[in-house]
Formats: sequence, structure tokens, C-alpha cells
Amino acid sequence: MLKLYIGNKNYSSWSMRPWVVLKQAGIPFEEIKLRFDSFDPTSTFKQKIASVNPVGKVPVLEHDGFMVWDTLAITEYLAEQFPEKHLWPADVKARARARSICAEMHSGFGALRAACPMNIEADLATTGQLIWRDKPAVRADVARLTTMWRELLAEHGGPLLFGGFTIADAFFAPVCMRLRTYGLPVDADIAAYASRVAALPGVKAWIDDALAENDFRDFEEPYRLKP
Repeated sequence: MLKLYIGNKNYSSWSMRPWVVLKQAGIPFEEIKLRFDSFDPTSTFKQKIASVNPVGKVPVLEHDGFMVWDTLAITEYLAEQFPEKHLWPADVKARARARSICAEMHSGFGALRAACPMNIEADLATTGQLIWRDKPAVRADVARLTTMWRELLAEHGGPLLFGGFTIADAFFAPVCMRLRTYGLPVDADIAAYASRVAALPGVKAWIDDALAENDFRDFEEPYRLKP
């Protein structure tokens, strides 16, 4: 039986990615949520996650006692364990491109991630306007994302980046959440793709759970008062 250790669904973008892959693909798993209390080494969260991951971060996949951490490693492991789920595109070049953009997401877009932390339940459009005005690096990250998505949607005919659902769509699902939360300005075709991602059953299930958490973490939200 697979077990996936995750953090708060409202905030944990890296946890969201493999969770969505599992849910959308219909792969049975047990969810183990470790609530963020702080990221201090002595925090309850850090102590609990350290028992399954020496890096001390979520997500972690457990498979019959074998631990895999890091979102990219987890999703690659799932693709190998469940080849019938076609989690990567079938075409070799499309598969290489999908891996390339997932790796780019994994290591890049730092300005967007830093300025616009994932927060599914909040409406931070006013904050987003200031970020968009004052942070050219965020505008550059969004420009790169929109160019990438538009090219892939045109090449593969949509409705998702490689036609049907793949790991790539799961990797960019938290970005779709950010665009909505912060009201960042994107063209209609990009907004439509983000809406299609949000409507995927696996993504919608995560969103619904995030909205039901009602667990405000002030250290995750330095930009607003408690709702």
C-alpha cells in the first residue's frame, strides 16, 4: 500500500503535485498529513517528518517500507510502478519535453514562488497587483510560463499540455492556483488552461480539502492578518 506524507493542503505546493498525480490516475494510497506548526528544527512537524525523510521536508512516498522523497523522484517512481497509467506522454520526444518542463518548474520560477506563495483559500488580488507592478522578475516568470503553455497547447491540441493528463499538468497545478489567488493578469487562453486544470477531479479534490482545512498559519502568510 502506498502512503503519501504531505503538509497543509492550503499551502504545500510540493505536496500537491504527487497527490494530484495519484488521485487523478486513480492509484490507491493512504494520505498522512503532517500539520505545519513551524519549520523550526524543534517543531512537531520537523520531528515527525524527520522520522521518514532525512531532508526533513514533505512530500514523502512510502511503498512497502521504502521511502522516496522529492516530488520529481516520487512522480518518476509512480510512472515506473504504474506504466499502465501513462503518467508521461507516450511519444519519446513529448516525454522528454514533459520531463524538461517539470525539471524547469522544479528548479526555476523562483521569483513567482517567493512573491506568491501558494494559498488556495485566500483572495490576494490586491497584493497581486502590487507584486505585478513592483516585481519585474515575477512578470518575467509569468511570461515564460505563458509562452511555454501556449506552445504546448498548440502543439498537442489541448485540452492539457500534452493532450491528456500527465505529470506535467500536476507540476503546474500549484501555479494555476497562484494565478487565481493573486489575480495575476494572463491572456484568456492561459486563464482557460488554468481553469481546466482546476476542474480536473484530482485537482478539485485537493482544492476542496484545502478550503475545508480552516487552518491559518501566520508564518505562511506574512502578507495578511488572520482571516
